[in-house]
Amino acid sequence: MSERETINGTPVTEEQIAAWAAEAEAGYDVETLKKRGRGRPGRGAEPSQVVALRLTAEELNALDARAQREGKSRSEVIRDALALS
Repeated sequence: MSERETINGTPVTEEQIAAWAAEAEAGYDVETLKKRGRGRPGRGAEPSQVVALRLTAEELNALDARAQREGKSRSEVIRDALALS
């Protein structure tokens, strides 16, 4: 194995690869893997859709200022504004 193979800067050894292979060959508990909670939490019963939005520098500054003031994310501020309409 090349000495340049690393994970987060830590060299990967032949022993580590053998351990990973043994773990995989023994099998994984699928239910445990499903419970890992990766990704963002859902916002409802149906999947959310990502929407691109173009803002001027002035609009973006105003959005960030409001988000900071209200202790919210940009997305939360935009969703709040849509809920008012």
